[in-house]
Amino acid sequence: MGESLSARVIAVHRERFALQSDIHGEFYAQLKSSVFYQESDEFFPTAGDLVEYLYNPCGDSLITHTLPRKSYFARYDAFSARKEQAVAANFDMVFLLTSANHDFNPKRLHRYLTVARSSHSAYAIIITKADLAENIDYYIDKAQEASGENCPIYAISTVTGQGLDIIRNYILPERVIVFLGSSGVGKSTLVNALAGKNIMDVNGIREDDSKGRHTTTHRQMVTLDNGAMILDTPGMRELGLIDAEDGLKETFSDVESLARECRFVNCKHQNEPGCAIRAALQSGALSHSRMDEYLMLQKEAMRHTPQGREERNKRQKAISKFSRQFKGGKGKDERGF
Repeated sequence: MGESLSARVIAVHRERFALQSDIHGEFYAQLKSSVFYQESDEFFPTAGDLVEYLYNPCGDSLITHTLPRKSYFARYDAFSARKEQAVAANFDMVFLLTSANHDFNPKRLHRYLTVARSSHSAYAIIITKADLAENIDYYIDKAQEASGENCPIYAISTVTGQGLDIIRNYILPERVIVFLGSSGVGKSTLVNALAGKNIMDVNGIREDDSKGRHTTTHRQMVTLDNGAMILDTPGMRELGLIDAEDGLKETFSDVESLARECRFVNCKHQNEPGCAIRAALQSGALSHSRMDEYLMLQKEAMRHTPQGREERNKRQKAISKFSRQFKGGKGKDERGF
């Protein structure tokens, strides 16, 4: 292996990465163990990342460093020691895909919007399968209600071609666009429609509940003929909120605005006098379901802040300490139980 070079990660297959570089084209690489598994401050790469590597012409090359990211989002991973799984990096725009059928879920859309806004990149909502909807305006109105103002929303159909010309206006050379949506929403089908050829496998959905099978099983980038890149992600019904405070404030700007009108800055919105949140709930200006969703996502987002992670680690250490003491006999009472 020679000098360190740079390449883009175009696919992630567990611990094996497909890279693309101007010098070596497409090739595979693995992480250098002494860097990524011993130095905790090194980012594990994901699709879209730019990385430094040592090239190996006889086998897998070695990734030695993940370069700084201009945009990024991740999801919580309970099975990882780092508790965070990178989803996408270095993108210019996020397409939030939802379909005009049983899959349409405003609460999930709130979550996706929070993630997209926290990445500080442009975003738009794409409502797929418009040809199947008896009243597509219903889905557009619901998406507009979920997203608030200034969010582009497009209803499209890969069957009739509706809306595809508008979407193509975003697909510019060298631009990276992330597709985010649940299984069966039509991400792979849309990629094929934009490419003008079948470059991704497509699966059907169950007619009774509109749920699909996982066509995309790993994170990968597809380069179109004009040089634009689409970063397709596996279908995700749940996407944990990590570093999502800014996105949460924007997605629930109505709740945040009401909170600023409370008499007390540290109002808990419970029994305090002059609480604007409680007044809005009582008058019906703010629905209880929206407030409940805000509190749920806020609590989740707080768990994954540095402070929240530190507090969780302290609790886990305290539980482990108690468990060790109990097993050692210190937890027995005076009767020996």
